[in-house]
Amino acid sequence: MKYVLILCDNPIAKHFLAWTHKRRVGDNYYIVASLNENILPPNSSKSFQLKAIDPTSFSKLRNISSEYLFSAVFIIMGSIEDTNYVLQNVRKIDQKVIVTLLDYWGLEYAQYQDKNLHIINANTIIASHLYHNLPNVPLIAQNIGLGEGEIMEVLVPYGSSFAYRHVGSIAQRKWKIVALYREQKQLLPSSATMIRPSDTLIIMGRPLVLDGVYRTINRRKGLFPEPFGKNIYLLLDFRYDQYRAIDYLSQAIYLQESLRNKKLKIRIINATNFGVMNDIKRHRSDTIEISISYGKKDFKEIVEYDIQNFDVGVVLTSVETMVKNSLEQRFYELKKPIYLFGDYSIFNIKTATILASGDNYQMESISSTAFDLCETLKFALLFSHCDPDGDFKSKKMIIEHYETLAQIFNYPIEIEQKIANPIRELNSKNDTLHILPFNKALRKRGFMRILSQKMEDYVLSTSKHPKLLIPAEAL
Repeated sequence: MKYVLILCDNPIAKHFLAWTHKRRVGDNYYIVASLNENILPPNSSKSFQLKAIDPTSFSKLRNISSEYLFSAVFIIMGSIEDTNYVLQNVRKIDQKVIVTLLDYWGLEYAQYQDKNLHIINANTIIASHLYHNLPNVPLIAQNIGLGEGEIMEVLVPYGSSFAYRHVGSIAQRKWKIVALYREQKQLLPSSATMIRPSDTLIIMGRPLVLDGVYRTINRRKGLFPEPFGKNIYLLLDFRYDQYRAIDYLSQAIYLQESLRNKKLKIRIINATNFGVMNDIKRHRSDTIEISISYGKKDFKEIVEYDIQNFDVGVVLTSVETMVKNSLEQRFYELKKPIYLFGDYSIFNIKTATILASGDNYQMESISSTAFDLCETLKFALLFSHCDPDGDFKSKKMIIEHYETLAQIFNYPIEIEQKIANPIRELNSKNDTLHILPFNKALRKRGFMRILSQKMEDYVLSTSKHPKLLIPAEAL
């Protein structure tokens, strides 16, 4: 529930409240502070409450603010003096709350002085609407297309699952991010564009799909694996997985139950062990779907079809199944997180570890997913910066980024800095999930990786720790 405070004595406020009541925005509760006892619309719903007080009274405003945590404040006053006075009162109480102010007088509040102040200039809006009815003038977005909601503007809040993600890493089926606004500037996003909190996205697609996207952007907790997709995909190749297939299945079911409202699709390839298959089939249900492929085939097309049509958000498989079927490139192109099973099962994992390897841009892009997953599965989160030469300055900015996100998510993170080889340091840890960027540099095992300190040369050479590869693109 989001609480909205409306401070008003202007006749336009009555029309605004009637419009709001008619639209019935869910999950909002409106506190209306006004001396006009008839300002609420007739038969207004329980989501409206009138406080018959002077909206310019600082003491009354302070009392209301102590009762509710407001997500937004609207100031709709009839005079410039009252408007200024009410705004000053609000800012004395809360410097950060988003304030929307109706301006008839050309108030000189510079946006850069108060980033959380939105000024609605009534004269400009009326002039704009008149202007767009002139011949040979392009229509604004709200008048383009079918007018059924296929174009939508969405503000990305702090803590959103979309924040700190590359545009290219977000599954965009039946919808697309077509533009982005940041600090009063328009950006035409590429796949490598990073979405940040307070960005405004212009999205296009089917109206029903956009409604779901809007809700996803504005929710925070427990969304993993969104926005990569919704459901879980377990890929088993019996040439390599049959002896641990039941264990892998148990981990997949545990993850499905932990993430809530997710479905699990199991794809078995090179099926040979009928006893194990029968054990797996017993788990078939409304939320668990099982498909089996026999014989020697190129399974890449089958796997890609499954992932695209089942709305898969995370793929679970073993290192051997991915590498020996040469699926690294295909998975990378599909832009899905890949969970690689390790010697430690997910039941025993206590900590998720992010090594400060690669560039800061990629480290930043995986941060939101890491926090969301750890919060959902109750893992401790460790950011480990190990450098053989003790060069800790290079990661100062990314460490500050993770510390900031820890405050936004209200979830603790441990920062570790050591003069050590990062690969050896990781190998010394137990009961940990290794979270890292999934990029083009990911390489298969080889002799040169023994001498390398690059994480990409090490990832697929060991199965001690389970790993979560999160799609990331280089800047």
